[in-house]
Formats: sequence, C-alpha cells, structure tokens
Amino acid sequence: MTPQFDLQLLKSVGTDVFISANVEIRRPHLVSIGSHVAIDSGFYCTVAAALGDYIHIAPYVTVIGGARGLLSMGNFTTIAAGSRIVCGTDEHLGAGFVGPTIPDQYRDNVIIAPVTFENFASVGTNVVVMPGVTLGEGSVVGACSFVRQSTEPWTIYAGIPAKPLKIRARQKMLAAAREMGYT
Repeated sequence: MTPQFDLQLLKSVGTDVFISANVEIRRPHLVSIGSHVAIDSGFYCTVAAALGDYIHIAPYVTVIGGARGLLSMGNFTTIAAGSRIVCGTDEHLGAGFVGPTIPDQYRDNVIIAPVTFENFASVGTNVVVMPGVTLGEGSVVGACSFVRQSTEPWTIYAGIPAKPLKIRARQKMLAAAREMGYT
C-alpha cells in the first residue's frame, strides 16, 4: 500500500481518490475534490481548489497564488508533469517590493485571479498558465507553452505565448462522457 496524503484534512473529497503522501497542500481546508482523482508526488498547492471528477495531476506540478487564489478544474481534466499554474503574482513593475513577506503598503501591485480548466481541458508537460486564464472546454496546451490568455473550446495550443494550432476532435470524448453519466 502506497502512503497517501490524509484526505480527512480536505474540505470535501469523493470516492476513488489517491493523493501521494509526498505533496504539500498548504490550505487543505480550502480544497474540494471530486471522485476518481489522482494527484502524484511533488504536487505543491497554496491556493483554494475545486476539482471535479476524473482528474489527474502529474508529478511536480505547482499551483501558487496564496489564500485568495483559486484553481478550478472541471471533469476529465489533466495537468502534466512539471507544469506551473499561477493564480496570483506580483506585477514586478516597480510600484513596490515583491514577495509575500513584504507589508502590503510597500508591495508592488498583486494580480490574483482564478485559473479555470473547463471540462476536458488539459495542459502538457512544463506548461505555465497565468492568473485569470480559462482553458476552454476540451482545449489542450502543448508541452513547454506559456498561457497568458484564455483558450477557445476544443482548440490545440502551443508556443510562447501559446497560439492556436488546430481544432481538436471531440465526438468520442463527449459520447464516452455521456455514457458515464456526464453531460
């Protein structure tokens, strides 16, 4: 039996959930997880999170943004290894110092906005997603891409910054989801 994270620490959790013991969820009382979810070793999360069903978060994914940040993942979504989801960041434009240890009156502007994965959306290995991005239903972002703007549904993106490449097939996934009781 592989050691697991203490699921009782979470705000809510469904069935068939595996979270590696080698994760750090800084605010587990702000994290809700659906059913059929796997979170691998090295996951680091400082934000509130609402995760749906049939989700996989691969090894060494980082989700940052502090207590006011939010990651929302719909059903059938994935984050591949080494990706960074940024729900809050300093602007770095010289309006003040940067970092969470600086008193508010001396800090640079802080951008905090949720990152949302709509159903069937996924990001590849080593993708960086910035605050306020919504990954449209079924959209996919290729490895090593930088996402600073929301994506269109069922579109494949890649690059720095991520740009649309082509439309993604969807019929089989939608049919399978319907058979599994999801609309």
